[in-house]
Order: sequence, then structure tokens, then C-alpha cells
Amino acid sequence: MHKRTKIKIAIFVLLVGMACTFTAVVTDHWAVLSPRVERVNETCEAAHFGLWRLCKKHIYMSSENNVEQGCGPISLPGEENCTYFGHFTPGQDSEIFEYKTQKEYNISAAAISIFSLAFMILGSLCLLGSCTGKGKGRDYLLKPAGMFFAFAGLCLFISLEVMRQSVKRMIESEDTIWIEYYYAWSFACACAGFVLLFLTGIALLLLSMPQMPQNPWETCMDAEPDQVE
Repeated sequence: MHKRTKIKIAIFVLLVGMACTFTAVVTDHWAVLSPRVERVNETCEAAHFGLWRLCKKHIYMSSENNVEQGCGPISLPGEENCTYFGHFTPGQDSEIFEYKTQKEYNISAAAISIFSLAFMILGSLCLLGSCTGKGKGRDYLLKPAGMFFAFAGLCLFISLEVMRQSVKRMIESEDTIWIEYYYAWSFACACAGFVLLFLTGIALLLLSMPQMPQNPWETCMDAEPDQVE
């Protein structure tokens, strides 16, 4: 397969990875939390949250629902109330949720995700310069582009791990009502974004490297002959 074709495929995969990453950062379904449900025919409060907001949903549990699985599923109809985390909206009263569930984890995960977006923007600018450039400048810009996208994937991976630790602390804390959890589609988008950005960034970096000669004698044959005095 021609080198330019491989680069075009890599750029397409990077676009998919960037779309997954952006979707994960701006949506609120990284994790779904559920409290214990003692009996049916009562209302319980489930929650789902992302990097920036927490959404609580009042769900009516009828006899048709499996109470053993906790409150939900979150897709059931109910009144939903979404609020930004207290540390992002100073001046507002924060509930015990923000104070007792390691909010520093959420701050770190959100901040690292911003770095990931910044690296994606820098990589996109390098790709744009590579597509509009001519000659050796095109391949030269592919190297920093690959590095920026790989860094974006690494930052997203760190954000995923920080968020995972945050959810773990929420469940283990005695100050919260949550006893069950599962990771939702926003978390899956972030995982896909990490894999696509990191691996394709490395591939783009390798494609921009000078091609090694298949035959060791090619280097000698390409060398300029010595001048005879």
C-alpha cells in the first residue's frame, strides 16, 4: 500500500478518535450510580455524571422492575435535575456529595481532559499544514502531529483512570447513598478515543520517518562517488 494512502487512512481514524474524545468530554454519562432499593412502588434517586455535571433522576420503581439490580435503569422516565459541580461554579452551595467524594479527582480529570483537547488542536493544525504544504515540509509536519495526537491519547487515558478512581471512592464512601455503579457510553467513547488517538498518533509518527533501505547495498549505491584529483 502506498505511503500516502496509509497517511489518509490514519487521518480518517484520527478524525473518528477526535469525535469520540470530544463527545466524551462534553457529555454526562461517564458513570451511572444507583442507591439501594428496599421495596417497589416507591421513588428512588439514581445519578449519572461526567467531567462537569452531575444529573440526579427520580425514578419510580414498580413491580415490573428488578429491585435487586438497584435503582433504574437510568433510561426509565423520571424527573431529572442536572447541576454543575460546586468547584466549577463558585458561590453556590455545594451538597455533601461534592465534599465527601474526593472532588479533587473530578477537578484533575476535567483539567487533564482539557490538555487532551489542546494536544488534539495542535495536532490538527500540524495536519492542516502538512496537507497544504509542499515537498519535504509535508512529511516534516507529520512528526509533531503524530506526537501531539499520541500525547492527547495519553492525557485521555490518565483522565479515564482518575475518573475510575473517583467512582471507586464514591462507592466506598460511607457518606453517599450509592452502592452500585456501571460505566456508561461516554466512558466507552473516551476509551475508544484513547485507543484511536494514541495508536494512530504513533502510526503517523512512524509513517513520517525516513524509509529504511530494503537492501543494505542501496545506501552505498546512492552515495556520491569520490572525486579523483
